[in-house]
Amino acid sequence: MLPRTLETEAMDTLAEAVDYDSMDHREVNRVFVADLLATGPGEGWILDLGTGTAQIPVELCRQDPEAKVLAIDAAEHMLRLARNNIEQAGLADRIRVERVDAKRLPYADGSFATVASNSIVHHIPDPSQVLGEAWRVLSPGGLIFIRDLFRPDNEATAQHLVATYAAGASEHQKQMLADSFHAALTVEEIRQIVILLGVAPETVRATSDRHWTWAARKR
Repeated sequence: MLPRTLETEAMDTLAEAVDYDSMDHREVNRVFVADLLATGPGEGWILDLGTGTAQIPVELCRQDPEAKVLAIDAAEHMLRLARNNIEQAGLADRIRVERVDAKRLPYADGSFATVASNSIVHHIPDPSQVLGEAWRVLSPGGLIFIRDLFRPDNEATAQHLVATYAAGASEHQKQMLADSFHAALTVEEIRQIVILLGVAPETVRATSDRHWTWAARKR
C-alpha cells in the first residue's frame, strides 16, 4: 500500500482554482448528484462541504429543481470562481456561498437534514475532524453522503488512474490528481473513523475503481 502523502489543505491560489475549475468533472459530478438524489436527501438546505468552485451545487440544482444548497469552502479563490459559476447558471437564489473551515463548522448540532461532500477528505490531515463535524450538524434521520478518492495499492495503479482520467489535462492538472491519490485514505481507514462516530463500517464502501462513498442516516 502506498504511504499517505499529505497535500495542501486549501487550494487557495488563483492558478490552482482556475486549473481545478477547468478540468472536466462533468461526468463525475453528474454521477455524484444522481447517486445522492437516489439515496434520498432530506428537506431543507443541503450543506455541501468543500464546494470548491460550486460545480456540485450547480449540478444538483439542475437535476433537482427544488434543491437549495449552502456551499462552503475555506479557499477564497475557489469561492470567487464559485460565485461566478453560480451567477452564470442563474442559481444565486438557490445556492448560498460561505467561507467556512469544514473542520470547525459554525452551525448548531442537527442543523441540516443532508450533508454532502465530494473530494474534501483527502485534503484534510486528520479527516476525523471533518467527518465528525459533518455528523454533528446532521439532524436525526438526516442523510450524510460523502465521496472521495481512495489511495491506490501502488504507484503503478496511481499512474494508470491519472493517465485514464486526466488524459487530456495539462501537466499541472495531472500532477494535482496524482497528489490527490497519494493524499487519499483507504476504505478501511475511513471505516475506522466512522466506527468511532458510532456508525456501522459497512456504510462506507468502494463505489468505483477510485472512489469510496459514505452514505448513512443518523438515528
